[in-house]
Amino acid sequence: MAYTTIKKPSDYFDISNWTATTSAINNLDFSPDWVWIKSTDSGNGHILFDTIRGANKRLSSASNIAESTRTDELMSFDSNGYTLGSSGNTNDTNPFNASYVGWSWRGSDSSAVSNTDGSITSTVSANTTSGFSIVSYTSTGSNATVGHGLGVAPAMIIFKRRSGDTENWVVYHKSLGATKNLKLNLTDPENTSSERFNNTEPTSSVFSLGISGDVNGGTSPFIAYCFAEKKGFSKFGSYTGNGNADGTFVYTGFKPAFIIVKRTDGGTNDWILYDTKRCINGIENALEPNNNNSEATVIAKTDYNIDLLSNGFKPRSNSDQINNGSYIYIAFAEEPLVGDNPATAR
Repeated sequence: MAYTTIKKPSDYFDISNWTATTSAINNLDFSPDWVWIKSTDSGNGHILFDTIRGANKRLSSASNIAESTRTDELMSFDSNGYTLGSSGNTNDTNPFNASYVGWSWRGSDSSAVSNTDGSITSTVSANTTSGFSIVSYTSTGSNATVGHGLGVAPAMIIFKRRSGDTENWVVYHKSLGATKNLKLNLTDPENTSSERFNNTEPTSSVFSLGISGDVNGGTSPFIAYCFAEKKGFSKFGSYTGNGNADGTFVYTGFKPAFIIVKRTDGGTNDWILYDTKRCINGIENALEPNNNNSEATVIAKTDYNIDLLSNGFKPRSNSDQINNGSYIYIAFAEEPLVGDNPATAR
């Protein structure tokens, strides 16, 4: 039994579903600081919002395009959720005749603060209990460090340049180390480069940047989403697939609510996202953060079946995408193995 200080994961991460007739998403037990929205039955985009950039500023995980301003999508971050704009055919968060899922994370319960731990001063909204922070900084084009506010070393960081239309999303993951990286909007395998993280692992106070334009180019605004691993709540690890339908069991120490899997070796493979609000064991309604496909389109492409268990997950497919190579994963809990509501087997 893994000890955890987070007995109720939905106090820090939760999932919402709605149709286009809904404007107030108010099922959360916290005020969200990062909201990621995707249509489940259309090709509308993966759209990301956070409180540091502001409710009207959107990014897309499936594209390298710059941040844009939309006043008709996410209107406000509220005490128990968020408010969406009016339905419309050009609206990616609440269009006519569409169904949606939204994933929300809790940051600081107060205003973002200035952080001077690194050579670049950052603006940070951090929740040290759940191990999540949003970090805004301006690049210098020279090797640098940036404070993240977590108090422990991040296990994963997602970076995006907010200006310019050619810079990919960059992902640091502890299982790959600081010499390698992945691109969230691409199907590429791991890339080796000293120019992303300066070959330096994050510390309890800062992450390091090289001179690459997609993490530290010129004097541009950047956003970084940082995650530290917390027992019973989050896990950032790796596994090796066994290539058959009775797949590799991956232990997380909790019942997952949300999982992303990415193959890191060879070929071109999508990022695969699951959550317990949409998925039923054996027939999984996966989504792909690197493209805007609907659930039906993803299901038609290949076999992404996976069992979400009381203490981890298990691929039920020999697909190259999830069980026939080397993989990293990201997982957040629905229920811990211990606490007020211990996980039950599925």
